Amino acid sequence: MDLRKLKTLIDLVSESNISELEITEAEGKVRIVKSGAAGTGPAGALPATTLAPSAPGTATDEAQTALQAAAAAEAAARATDKVIKSPMVGTFYRAASPGAKAFVDIGDSVKPGMPVCIIEAMKIMNEIESDCEGKIVRMLCENGQAVEFGQPLYIVE
Repeated sequence: MDLRKLKTLIDLVSESNISELEITEAEGKVRIVKSGAAGTGPAGALPATTLAPSAPGTATDEAQTALQAAAAAEAAARATDKVIKSPMVGTFYRAASPGAKAFVDIGDSVKPGMPVCIIEAMKIMNEIESDCEGKIVRMLCENGQAVEFGQPLYIVE
């Protein structure tokens, strides 16, 4: 199943009164279950997902791993910290070219509109800008790592 489609389904379940959704397609079966009753979970919590792929090592395994990693990274951020998230699916790069200096490092100050990384999507290099002000305290992605829509990239204090 396409990762964007999976993300859309998760968003639909989390924003609706539906507590469980199960979809079967040729490439596998996806079951999304909202954790807890409405209003009992922490604000902003991601729904629990259970994926049953048709074959081991498929894209749905990778999607589940990416979503769990994103939830863990956001949980690690303190309440006062801000998170710079990926606005798209693609490949994360810290610098404009392989030999160039990284846009930001841990301890660097950022301001809104300041470039923090590049995400390559469909052979197009997209410069990602900070949407907040503060100091970079954690980098959550490795150079050359595939990232998902909404995946945390940096934690800003």
